[in-house]
Amino acid sequence: MRHSRAGRRKDKTDWERVRAMTEDEVERGSAHDSENPAWTQEELAAARLIRPAVERKIPVSIRLDREVLEYFKRQGPGYQSRIGAVLLAFVRAQQRDTVG
Repeated sequence: MRHSRAGRRKDKTDWERVRAMTEDEVERGSAHDSENPAWTQEELAAARLIRPAVERKIPVSIRLDREVLEYFKRQGPGYQSRIGAVLLAFVRAQQRDTVG
């Protein structure tokens, strides 16, 4: 399914204010964000970049727990891609564990 810019909701972010923020202001604001805590050194060390797949996606119908689907949908547009990225990361981690 493709989305056009015309079909998107109006962005309510004050981008002028965001662009004008200093690095210190960003750091202070994020320090109190309970939904996005700072990463630990261990998390940073374990992080891996996952690039979007170059090959075409395969359409599939899947049944997911309501809680899982609602969680990803709350994150906004692109939830299906995020679900795919999480599944791909899991598969690659499993493959690393079985090979190593």
